[in-house]
Amino acid sequence: MLRKQVTRSILMVRPSNFGFNEETAVNNAFQNNAAGKTSEQIREKAIEEFDSFVSLLRSKGVDVSVYQDEPQPIKPDAVFPNNWVSFHEDGTVITYPMFAKVRRIERTDKVFDLLEPHFWILDHIHLEQSEEDNIFLEGTGSMVLDRANKIAYACISPRTEKTLFEDWCNIYEYAPVSFTAIDQEGKLIYHTNVMMAMGDKFVVICLESVIDDEEKSALREIFARTEKEIIEISLEQMNAFAGNMLQVQGASGQTYLVMSKTAFGSLNASQIEKIEKYTEILTADINTIETYGGGSVRCMMAEIFLPEKSLA
Repeated sequence: MLRKQVTRSILMVRPSNFGFNEETAVNNAFQNNAAGKTSEQIREKAIEEFDSFVSLLRSKGVDVSVYQDEPQPIKPDAVFPNNWVSFHEDGTVITYPMFAKVRRIERTDKVFDLLEPHFWILDHIHLEQSEEDNIFLEGTGSMVLDRANKIAYACISPRTEKTLFEDWCNIYEYAPVSFTAIDQEGKLIYHTNVMMAMGDKFVVICLESVIDDEEKSALREIFARTEKEIIEISLEQMNAFAGNMLQVQGASGQTYLVMSKTAFGSLNASQIEKIEKYTEILTADINTIETYGGGSVRCMMAEIFLPEKSLA
């Protein structure tokens, strides 16, 4: 079976109470509780950015399923669903263990109710029970998947436990590739998808953050073997969310590498040229969500690879 790397079906969660989350800020260096705005102003601006982003994707023919987050209980990070759920080609849904207790309440079967009229959901694998042992694996935040070649990449951190990552790979028969990545302060990078984005024919990655030379060489070797052109970004560009991108497909089959305006603004002409050899660039203005939430466009999109139901 030919495995797809890119899908045109996306789940997004429209936030009700977006805001700065002190519990996740403990090990998310990308969050910034900037002064000058009230909680209500932040919430309203985040919803405005979300709605504009959805409209942008739909204008390109991307099939976006939007779940409206319920106001209670308050979930400040609900806009980032890819951390708690993933949807697979064999009809399986996987739910994941989350580091922050307040994020665990984001998991809801109501999302599946939204999708079931359109997609086949045949199995549900629950990994969240490992929260009892303080073992975490935060979905496609923790893992960057080369679906076509069945390779999973993960930088190990308090939110990405190596054994559970390898267990996931055993379930799905993926080859696990784990490594250590650190930021400019020498701290472990909390999610792999902030330093790495996998395209169908390329990979955007901050190799500068991979401190072990053997691990760095191994990554280069695997990318060469799987015929992925390496588009390197710097630590500074990573901090501007240039690693937090996702390639999606429009209705006509055209693909787009979705990134924030902040990320695009950090790229140089050579990097843009390399990306545009393979795909169009699509940019969204989500500055409020990035600043207070510490996540960018990739975190907001949970890819749906589930089998589609016939309209007949």
